[in-house]
Amino acid sequence: MRGDYQHLVDEISAALGAPATLEDRDFVLIAFGAHGGDDDLDAVMDPVRTRSILQRRSTAAVRAWFEAFGIARAQSPLRIPPDPAAGVFKGRICLPVRHRGVVHGYVWLLDDEQLAGLDLSLPYADPRLAQAMETAARIGELLAAEARAGAELGELLREVLAGRPAGRDAAAAALREAMGQAADGPLGLVAVAPWALGDGEHGEGDPSAPDGIGSALAGQSGVAALCAVPDPLPEGPAALAALVRLRTTAAVAPARTAAERLLRSPRAGNGTAGLAAPRRGLAELPEAWREALGAARAAAAEPRLGPVAEWGAIGPYRVLASLPAGAAADTSVRPLLAPAHAELARTAEVFLDCAGQAGRTAAALGIHRQTLYYRLARVEQLTGLDLDEGEGRLLLHMALKAARL
Repeated sequence: MRGDYQHLVDEISAALGAPATLEDRDFVLIAFGAHGGDDDLDAVMDPVRTRSILQRRSTAAVRAWFEAFGIARAQSPLRIPPDPAAGVFKGRICLPVRHRGVVHGYVWLLDDEQLAGLDLSLPYADPRLAQAMETAARIGELLAAEARAGAELGELLREVLAGRPAGRDAAAAALREAMGQAADGPLGLVAVAPWALGDGEHGEGDPSAPDGIGSALAGQSGVAALCAVPDPLPEGPAALAALVRLRTTAAVAPARTAAERLLRSPRAGNGTAGLAAPRRGLAELPEAWREALGAARAAAAEPRLGPVAEWGAIGPYRVLASLPAGAAADTSVRPLLAPAHAELARTAEVFLDCAGQAGRTAAALGIHRQTLYYRLARVEQLTGLDLDEGEGRLLLHMALKAARL
Protein backbone atom coordinates (compact mmCIF):
# COMPACT_ATOMS: atom_id res chain seq x y z
CA MET A 1 0.00 0.00 0.00
CA ARG A 2 2.88 2.41 0.72
CA GLY A 3 4.16 2.04 -2.83
CA ASP A 4 0.69 2.77 -4.24
CA TYR A 5 0.54 6.16 -2.49
CA GLN A 6 4.09 7.06 -3.50
CA HIS A 7 3.39 6.22 -7.14
CA LEU A 8 0.24 8.36 -7.18
CA VAL A 9 1.96 11.32 -5.51
CA ASP A 10 4.73 11.06 -8.11
CA GLU A 11 2.01 11.17 -10.80
CA ILE A 12 0.71 14.47 -9.40
CA SER A 13 4.23 15.89 -9.16
CA ALA A 14 4.86 14.96 -12.80
CA ALA A 15 1.52 16.34 -14.00
CA LEU A 16 2.01 19.75 -12.38
CA GLY A 17 5.78 19.92 -12.64
CA ALA A 18 6.18 20.58 -8.92
CA PRO A 19 6.95 18.42 -5.87
CA ALA A 20 3.83 17.30 -4.01
CA THR A 21 3.29 15.91 -0.53
CA LEU A 22 0.41 13.75 0.71
CA GLU A 23 -0.80 14.00 4.31
CA ASP A 24 -3.71 12.32 6.01
CA ARG A 25 -6.45 14.46 7.52
CA ASP A 26 -4.53 14.64 10.81
CA PHE A 27 -1.59 16.17 8.89
CA VAL A 28 0.59 13.07 9.23
CA LEU A 29 2.84 12.60 6.19
CA ILE A 30 2.07 9.60 3.97
CA ALA A 31 4.25 10.25 0.88
CA PHE A 32 6.11 13.05 -0.85
CA GLY A 33 7.36 13.70 -4.35
CA ALA A 34 11.09 13.72 -4.97
CA HIS A 35 12.91 16.80 -6.19
CA GLY A 36 14.59 16.79 -9.57
CA GLY A 37 18.36 16.88 -9.63
CA ASP A 38 18.51 20.40 -11.06
CA ASP A 39 15.97 21.90 -8.65
CA ASP A 40 16.98 24.78 -6.45
CA LEU A 41 15.92 23.40 -3.07
CA ASP A 42 15.56 26.87 -1.56
CA ALA A 43 12.95 27.62 -4.20
CA VAL A 44 10.81 24.56 -3.54
CA MET A 45 11.24 24.05 0.20
CA ASP A 46 10.23 26.04 3.23
CA PRO A 47 10.41 25.19 6.96
CA VAL A 48 6.88 23.75 7.09
CA ARG A 49 7.46 21.36 4.21
CA THR A 50 10.90 20.38 5.53
CA ARG A 51 9.50 19.64 8.97
CA SER A 52 6.61 17.66 7.50
CA ILE A 53 9.03 15.45 5.57
CA LEU A 54 11.62 15.01 8.32
CA GLN A 55 9.26 14.67 11.29
CA ARG A 56 6.26 13.27 9.36
CA ARG A 57 3.76 15.77 10.74
CA SER A 58 2.92 19.49 10.89
CA THR A 59 2.66 21.69 13.96
CA ALA A 60 -0.64 22.65 15.59
CA ALA A 61 -0.17 26.27 14.46
CA VAL A 62 0.30 25.23 10.83
CA ARG A 63 -2.68 22.90 11.00
CA ALA A 64 -4.90 25.64 12.46
CA TRP A 65 -3.81 28.08 9.75
CA PHE A 66 -4.66 25.70 6.91
CA GLU A 67 -7.91 24.43 8.45
CA ALA A 68 -9.12 28.02 8.84
CA PHE A 69 -9.46 28.12 5.03
CA GLY A 70 -12.01 25.29 5.08
CA ILE A 71 -9.83 22.58 3.56
CA ALA A 72 -11.82 19.86 5.38
CA ARG A 73 -14.97 20.98 3.52
CA ALA A 74 -13.42 21.94 0.18
CA GLN A 75 -14.57 20.11 -2.94
CA SER A 76 -11.99 21.63 -5.27
CA PRO A 77 -8.40 22.98 -5.09
CA LEU A 78 -7.67 25.93 -2.80
CA ARG A 79 -5.00 28.60 -2.78
CA ILE A 80 -3.72 29.43 0.69
CA PRO A 81 -1.52 32.49 1.27
CA PRO A 82 1.63 32.43 3.38
CA ASP A 83 1.63 33.30 7.08
CA PRO A 84 5.13 33.84 8.52
CA ALA A 85 3.66 34.01 12.05
CA ALA A 86 2.61 30.36 11.70
CA GLY A 87 5.89 29.42 10.03
CA VAL A 88 4.25 29.23 6.58
CA PHE A 89 6.64 31.29 4.47
CA LYS A 90 5.34 30.15 1.08
CA GLY A 91 1.78 29.92 -0.15
CA ARG A 92 0.21 26.54 -0.88
CA ILE A 93 -2.14 24.89 -3.30
CA CYS A 94 -4.21 22.26 -1.55
CA LEU A 95 -5.90 19.42 -3.44
CA PRO A 96 -8.41 17.85 -1.05
CA VAL A 97 -8.34 14.05 -1.16
CA ARG A 98 -11.95 12.94 -0.95
CA HIS A 99 -14.04 9.86 -1.49
CA ARG A 100 -17.85 9.90 -1.51
CA GLY A 101 -17.96 13.31 0.12
CA VAL A 102 -15.53 12.52 2.94
CA VAL A 103 -12.08 14.09 3.15
CA HIS A 104 -9.34 11.56 3.83
CA GLY A 105 -6.26 13.72 3.31
CA TYR A 106 -4.61 16.54 1.41
CA VAL A 107 -2.11 16.90 -1.43
CA TRP A 108 0.07 19.99 -0.98
CA LEU A 109 2.12 21.94 -3.53
CA LEU A 110 4.11 25.11 -2.98
CA ASP A 111 2.42 27.95 -4.86
CA ASP A 112 5.42 29.27 -6.78
CA GLU A 113 5.96 30.68 -10.26
CA GLN A 114 5.60 27.22 -11.81
CA LEU A 115 1.98 27.03 -10.65
CA ALA A 116 1.10 30.72 -10.77
CA GLY A 117 -0.86 30.29 -13.98
CA LEU A 118 -3.23 27.64 -12.64
CA ASP A 119 -6.83 28.87 -12.55
CA LEU A 120 -8.28 27.07 -9.54
CA SER A 121 -11.76 28.47 -10.19
CA LEU A 122 -11.98 26.17 -13.23
CA PRO A 123 -10.01 23.13 -12.06
CA TYR A 124 -11.00 20.89 -14.97
CA ALA A 125 -10.28 23.48 -17.67
CA ASP A 126 -6.53 22.97 -17.26
CA PRO A 127 -5.64 19.40 -18.28
CA ARG A 128 -2.70 19.33 -15.85
CA LEU A 129 -4.92 20.20 -12.89
CA ALA A 130 -7.68 17.88 -14.08
CA GLN A 131 -5.20 15.00 -14.16
CA ALA A 132 -3.93 15.87 -10.70
CA MET A 133 -7.48 15.97 -9.32
CA GLU A 134 -8.27 12.60 -10.91
CA THR A 135 -5.18 11.13 -9.24
CA ALA A 136 -6.17 12.70 -5.92
CA ALA A 137 -9.55 10.97 -6.25
CA ARG A 138 -7.78 7.63 -6.71
CA ILE A 139 -5.78 8.33 -3.57
CA GLY A 140 -9.02 9.08 -1.74
CA GLU A 141 -10.49 5.76 -2.86
CA LEU A 142 -7.44 3.90 -1.55
CA LEU A 143 -7.48 5.73 1.78
CA ALA A 144 -11.20 5.11 2.17
CA ALA A 145 -10.78 1.39 1.51
CA GLU A 146 -7.92 1.26 3.99
CA ALA A 147 -10.00 3.15 6.53
CA ARG A 148 -12.90 0.71 6.15
CA ALA A 149 -10.64 -2.29 6.53
CA GLY A 150 -8.90 -0.68 9.48
CA ALA A 151 -12.21 0.18 11.13
CA GLU A 152 -13.41 -3.41 10.86
CA LEU A 153 -10.19 -4.79 12.33
CA GLY A 154 -10.31 -2.09 15.00
CA GLU A 155 -13.82 -3.08 16.05
CA LEU A 156 -12.69 -6.69 16.47
CA LEU A 157 -9.61 -5.64 18.44
CA ARG A 158 -11.72 -3.43 20.72
CA GLU A 159 -14.08 -6.33 21.40
CA VAL A 160 -11.14 -8.61 22.25
CA LEU A 161 -9.57 -6.05 24.60
CA ALA A 162 -12.58 -4.54 26.33
CA GLY A 163 -15.73 -6.36 25.23
CA ARG A 164 -17.90 -8.64 27.30
CA PRO A 165 -16.30 -12.02 28.04
CA ALA A 166 -19.03 -13.84 26.13
CA GLY A 167 -18.12 -12.08 22.88
CA ARG A 168 -14.35 -12.11 23.12
CA ASP A 169 -13.79 -15.60 21.75
CA ALA A 170 -15.86 -14.91 18.64
CA ALA A 171 -14.09 -11.56 18.10
CA ALA A 172 -10.68 -13.19 18.53
CA ALA A 173 -11.59 -15.88 16.00
CA ALA A 174 -12.72 -13.25 13.48
CA LEU A 175 -9.59 -11.16 14.09
CA ARG A 176 -7.42 -14.25 13.62
CA GLU A 177 -9.11 -15.01 10.31
CA ALA A 178 -8.73 -11.44 9.09
CA MET A 179 -5.02 -11.26 10.03
CA GLY A 180 -4.10 -14.65 8.56
CA GLN A 181 -0.73 -16.08 9.50
CA ALA A 182 0.28 -12.88 11.28
CA ALA A 183 -2.26 -13.66 14.02
CA ASP A 184 -0.13 -16.59 15.20
CA GLY A 185 3.19 -14.77 15.04
CA PRO A 186 4.91 -12.46 17.53
CA LEU A 187 2.81 -9.41 18.33
CA GLY A 188 3.21 -6.26 20.37
CA LEU A 189 0.41 -4.20 21.89
CA VAL A 190 0.73 -0.43 22.33
CA ALA A 191 -1.44 1.85 24.46
CA VAL A 192 -1.49 5.62 23.89
CA ALA A 193 -3.27 7.53 26.64
CA PRO A 194 -5.15 9.73 26.61
CA TRP A 195 -6.54 9.66 23.07
CA ALA A 196 -9.11 12.25 21.99
CA LEU A 197 -12.13 10.69 20.33
CA GLY A 198 -13.36 12.26 17.09
CA ASP A 199 -16.58 14.22 16.97
CA GLY A 200 -17.65 13.54 13.41
CA GLU A 201 -16.06 16.69 12.06
CA HIS A 202 -14.76 14.81 9.03
CA GLY A 203 -18.12 14.02 7.57
CA GLU A 204 -21.13 11.77 7.87
CA GLY A 205 -20.86 8.19 6.73
CA ASP A 206 -17.16 7.92 7.59
CA PRO A 207 -16.78 4.52 9.30
CA SER A 208 -13.77 5.65 11.25
CA ALA A 209 -14.71 9.19 12.26
CA PRO A 210 -15.79 8.28 15.82
CA ASP A 211 -12.24 7.27 16.67
CA GLY A 212 -10.45 9.79 14.51
CA ILE A 213 -8.08 7.06 13.22
CA GLY A 214 -9.56 6.48 9.77
CA SER A 215 -6.37 6.80 7.74
CA ALA A 216 -3.91 6.27 10.58
CA LEU A 217 -3.11 2.77 9.34
CA ALA A 218 -1.85 4.35 6.13
CA GLY A 219 1.07 5.86 8.01
CA GLN A 220 1.80 2.96 10.33
CA SER A 221 3.94 0.25 8.78
CA GLY A 222 3.65 -2.96 10.78
CA VAL A 223 0.44 -2.00 12.58
CA ALA A 224 -2.19 -4.70 12.09
CA ALA A 225 -5.11 -2.97 13.84
CA LEU A 226 -5.96 0.24 15.69
CA CYS A 227 -8.89 1.08 17.94
CA ALA A 228 -9.89 3.59 20.58
CA VAL A 229 -10.88 1.97 23.87
CA PRO A 230 -13.14 4.11 26.10
CA ASP A 231 -12.35 4.28 29.80
CA PRO A 232 -14.69 2.19 31.96
CA LEU A 233 -15.51 5.32 33.98
CA PRO A 234 -18.11 7.60 32.31
CA GLU A 235 -15.88 10.67 32.44
CA GLY A 236 -12.59 8.85 31.94
CA PRO A 237 -10.38 9.46 28.90
CA ALA A 238 -10.12 6.99 26.07
CA ALA A 239 -6.90 5.25 25.08
CA LEU A 240 -5.68 4.09 21.68
CA ALA A 241 -4.67 0.46 21.18
CA ALA A 242 -2.32 -0.57 18.36
CA LEU A 243 -1.61 -4.21 17.55
CA VAL A 244 1.83 -4.42 15.93
CA ARG A 245 3.47 -7.25 14.04
CA LEU A 246 6.95 -8.12 15.36
CA ARG A 247 9.77 -10.14 13.85
CA THR A 248 10.51 -11.91 17.13
CA THR A 249 9.23 -11.65 20.70
CA ALA A 250 12.66 -10.30 21.67
CA ALA A 251 12.54 -7.32 19.26
CA VAL A 252 10.02 -4.64 20.24
CA ALA A 253 11.47 -1.90 18.00
CA PRO A 254 8.48 -1.91 15.58
CA ALA A 255 6.07 -1.41 18.50
CA ARG A 256 8.16 1.42 19.89
CA THR A 257 8.32 3.08 16.47
CA ALA A 258 4.55 2.81 16.11
CA ALA A 259 4.08 4.31 19.59
CA GLU A 260 6.36 7.25 18.83
CA ARG A 261 4.53 7.99 15.58
CA LEU A 262 1.10 7.76 17.20
CA LEU A 263 2.20 10.16 19.93
CA ARG A 264 2.77 12.76 17.20
CA SER A 265 -0.94 12.72 16.37
CA PRO A 266 -2.86 15.80 17.52
CA ARG A 267 -5.30 13.39 19.17
CA ALA A 268 -2.57 12.17 21.52
CA GLY A 269 -2.06 15.66 22.96
CA ASN A 270 0.64 15.41 25.62
CA GLY A 271 -0.09 11.75 26.23
CA THR A 272 2.26 8.86 26.88
CA ALA A 273 2.54 5.35 25.49
CA GLY A 274 3.07 1.92 26.98
CA LEU A 275 4.30 -1.32 25.45
CA ALA A 276 3.09 -4.68 26.74
CA ALA A 277 5.41 -7.65 26.92
CA PRO A 278 5.38 -9.25 23.45
CA ARG A 279 3.06 -12.21 22.89
CA ARG A 280 2.79 -14.95 20.32
CA GLY A 281 -0.75 -15.10 19.02
CA LEU A 282 -3.95 -13.46 20.24
CA ALA A 283 -4.80 -15.54 23.31
CA GLU A 284 -3.30 -13.17 25.90
CA LEU A 285 -4.33 -9.84 24.38
CA PRO A 286 -6.59 -8.74 27.29
CA GLU A 287 -3.71 -9.23 29.75
CA ALA A 288 -1.34 -7.51 27.32
CA TRP A 289 -3.73 -4.54 27.18
CA ARG A 290 -3.60 -4.19 30.97
CA GLU A 291 0.19 -4.20 30.75
CA ALA A 292 0.28 -1.61 27.95
CA LEU A 293 -2.11 0.70 29.81
CA GLY A 294 -0.13 0.28 33.03
CA ALA A 295 3.10 1.16 31.25
CA ALA A 296 1.48 4.24 29.70
CA ARG A 297 0.27 5.35 33.16
CA ALA A 298 3.75 4.78 34.58
CA ALA A 299 5.28 6.89 31.80
CA ALA A 300 2.90 9.71 32.72
CA ALA A 301 3.76 9.34 36.43
CA GLU A 302 7.54 9.15 35.96
CA PRO A 303 8.92 11.34 33.18
CA ARG A 304 12.19 9.39 33.30
CA LEU A 305 10.30 6.35 31.96
CA GLY A 306 8.55 8.06 29.07
CA PRO A 307 7.15 9.16 26.82
CA VAL A 308 7.19 5.47 25.77
CA ALA A 309 7.58 2.92 28.55
CA GLU A 310 7.88 -0.86 28.38
CA TRP A 311 6.03 -3.02 30.88
CA GLY A 312 9.19 -4.86 31.86
CA ALA A 313 11.02 -1.63 32.70
CA ILE A 314 8.58 0.16 35.02
CA GLY A 315 9.60 -1.58 38.25
CA PRO A 316 7.14 -1.22 41.14
CA TYR A 317 4.56 0.34 38.85
CA ARG A 318 3.90 -3.17 37.52
CA VAL A 319 2.30 -3.97 40.87
CA LEU A 320 0.63 -0.60 41.41
CA ALA A 321 -0.82 -0.34 37.91
CA SER A 322 -2.42 -3.76 38.32
CA LEU A 323 -4.40 -2.65 41.37
CA PRO A 324 -7.87 -1.06 41.19
CA ALA A 325 -7.88 2.74 41.34
CA GLY A 326 -7.31 3.93 44.90
CA ALA A 327 -6.41 0.48 46.24
CA ALA A 328 -2.89 1.53 47.20
CA ALA A 329 -3.99 4.71 48.97
CA ASP A 330 -3.49 4.76 52.76
CA THR A 331 -5.03 7.10 55.32
CA SER A 332 -1.72 7.54 57.14
CA VAL A 333 -0.07 8.96 54.03
CA ARG A 334 -2.96 11.19 53.01
CA PRO A 335 -1.84 14.26 55.05
CA LEU A 336 1.57 14.14 53.36
CA LEU A 337 -0.09 14.30 49.92
CA ALA A 338 -1.70 17.68 50.58
CA PRO A 339 -0.38 20.38 48.20
CA ALA A 340 1.08 22.28 51.14
CA HIS A 341 3.44 19.37 51.85
CA ALA A 342 4.59 18.70 48.27
CA GLU A 343 8.23 19.39 49.19
CA LEU A 344 8.11 16.94 52.09
CA ALA A 345 6.50 14.28 49.89
CA ARG A 346 9.21 14.69 47.27
CA THR A 347 11.90 14.51 49.94
CA ALA A 348 10.45 11.28 51.31
CA GLU A 349 10.17 9.72 47.84
CA VAL A 350 13.74 10.60 46.87
CA PHE A 351 14.97 9.29 50.25
CA LEU A 352 13.23 5.97 49.66
CA ASP A 353 14.35 5.83 46.02
CA CYS A 354 17.91 6.18 47.34
CA ALA A 355 17.42 3.16 49.62
CA GLY A 356 17.41 5.37 52.70
CA GLN A 357 20.95 6.64 52.17
CA ALA A 358 21.10 10.16 53.58
CA GLY A 359 24.18 11.25 51.65
CA ARG A 360 22.78 10.23 48.27
CA THR A 361 19.42 11.80 49.08
CA ALA A 362 20.90 15.13 50.19
CA ALA A 363 23.04 15.28 47.05
CA ALA A 364 20.08 14.44 44.80
CA LEU A 365 17.95 17.15 46.40
CA GLY A 366 20.79 19.67 46.72
CA ILE A 367 20.19 20.21 50.46
CA HIS A 368 22.21 19.86 53.66
CA ARG A 369 21.91 16.63 55.63
CA GLN A 370 20.46 18.45 58.61
CA THR A 371 17.72 19.86 56.38
CA LEU A 372 17.05 16.34 55.18
CA TYR A 373 16.78 14.99 58.72
CA TYR A 374 14.41 17.80 59.68
CA ARG A 375 12.15 17.08 56.71
CA LEU A 376 12.11 13.33 57.38
CA ALA A 377 11.14 14.01 60.99
CA ARG A 378 8.23 16.12 59.72
CA VAL A 379 7.21 13.26 57.42
CA GLU A 380 7.10 10.90 60.38
CA GLN A 381 5.00 13.38 62.36
CA LEU A 382 2.49 13.78 59.52
CA THR A 383 2.15 10.09 58.73
CA GLY A 384 2.79 8.40 62.06
CA LEU A 385 5.17 6.01 60.28
CA ASP A 386 8.59 5.04 61.59
CA LEU A 387 11.07 5.39 58.73
CA ASP A 388 13.55 3.22 60.62
CA GLU A 389 11.18 0.29 60.08
CA GLY A 390 11.10 -1.59 56.79
CA GLU A 391 7.33 -1.97 56.72
CA GLY A 392 6.82 1.76 57.34
CA ARG A 393 9.20 2.58 54.51
CA LEU A 394 7.50 0.11 52.19
CA LEU A 395 4.03 1.47 52.90
CA LEU A 396 5.12 5.06 52.41
CA HIS A 397 7.09 4.30 49.24
CA MET A 398 4.26 2.41 47.55
CA ALA A 399 1.67 5.00 48.58
CA LEU A 400 3.78 7.82 47.14
CA LYS A 401 4.29 5.95 43.86
CA ALA A 402 0.59 5.11 43.70
CA ALA A 403 -0.28 8.78 44.14
CA ARG A 404 1.60 9.51 40.92
CA LEU A 405 -0.70 7.17 39.03
